[in-house]
Amino acid sequence: MRIGILTGGGDVPGLNSCIKAVTRRAAELGWEVVGFRRGWAGPLNYNPDDPAGSAEHLMPLDTEAVRTIDRMGGTILHTTRTDPQWMIEDRLPDFLKGKFKLGDKGTVDTTPHILRVFEHLGIDVMITIGGDGTLAYAAQLHNEGMKIVSIPKTMDNDVFGTDYCIGFSTAVSRSVEHINALRTSTGSHERIAVVEMFGRHSGETALIASYLADVDRAIIAEVPFDVGRLAELAAADRMENPARYAMVVISEGARIEGGEHQTYGKADEYGRKRLGGIGHLVGEELARLTGVDTITQSLAYLMRAGPPDALDQMVAKGFGTLAVQEIAAGRNGFMTAVRDGNYTTVPVETCVTRKKRVDVAAFYDVDAYRPRIAQVKGMPMFLY
Repeated sequence: MRIGILTGGGDVPGLNSCIKAVTRRAAELGWEVVGFRRGWAGPLNYNPDDPAGSAEHLMPLDTEAVRTIDRMGGTILHTTRTDPQWMIEDRLPDFLKGKFKLGDKGTVDTTPHILRVFEHLGIDVMITIGGDGTLAYAAQLHNEGMKIVSIPKTMDNDVFGTDYCIGFSTAVSRSVEHINALRTSTGSHERIAVVEMFGRHSGETALIASYLADVDRAIIAEVPFDVGRLAELAAADRMENPARYAMVVISEGARIEGGEHQTYGKADEYGRKRLGGIGHLVGEELARLTGVDTITQSLAYLMRAGPPDALDQMVAKGFGTLAVQEIAAGRNGFMTAVRDGNYTTVPVETCVTRKKRVDVAAFYDVDAYRPRIAQVKGMPMFLY
């Protein structure tokens, strides 16, 4: 048996732990594991007609190669956001240019090449670790006949079909730590702090971090907000605090009522600009409306920097072990998942059937801009 594995999308703590679990369990069975570097860019840039020149896109994995990697964050396989079904012709490797029909959106679908690479390398089953984009393409390959196993990771915890994604716990823990650390400067200067966190479409990480850090107000991606109302609340919070400061957390994907998402930089090959800047904009507005100086801080990549916490180690290794056990039992075409506190699997296409977002009615007060847990009894440990 020859297993392929890759990590795609944003990095999160726990990826190396998952890679290690897959590799060690596969080695126990006498299987070979081949890592593809840089997500889907690995097989995309591999040229079956030039194996020697394409070796840089592969990483053979054995027990020695993965011996210590779970002590580190990130991914030893590296990662990109490459999507082989929506490629710009100019961004293709030279050996692929001109070989695909241009689609209606001015992009090309390189899936036939990806499948050829897997066949050439003798990959029996492909394990893909990623978020919505990475796993959606994996589901497409499954429909094309490739044997696929998907493992969900994202610090936003927004892959549909699983209660938990690798990286979520560490991102929350890092965020709570940094939010509370910022209290010292905010309090010393008697200001209002606005902390911007990752969360393009889902505000779950911001919501749970705000709940645990007990911030004054939390703005999530799912609920457009009135900045004037937020200013009134934050000003009142500051005056009620004996230390004369207030803490506000905001998702990068949050929008002012009637406004647009804040983006910056050049669009990528898929026409997407980076989200970010809403924290700075809100900080300026709060200072103008309240007359109180503000501190604005984007946590950004600090949320997913460094090694995984114990929970992410446990889930990552659990998912990796489950993947290999199921493959050994002759199963594929599934995504590993946690449901109601138990490890399980769901069909690989589950992640594309719906969007996972915060249940606003159950967890958020839309008038007070605060976490509000409507009920704890019967809820999962992480309250989602």
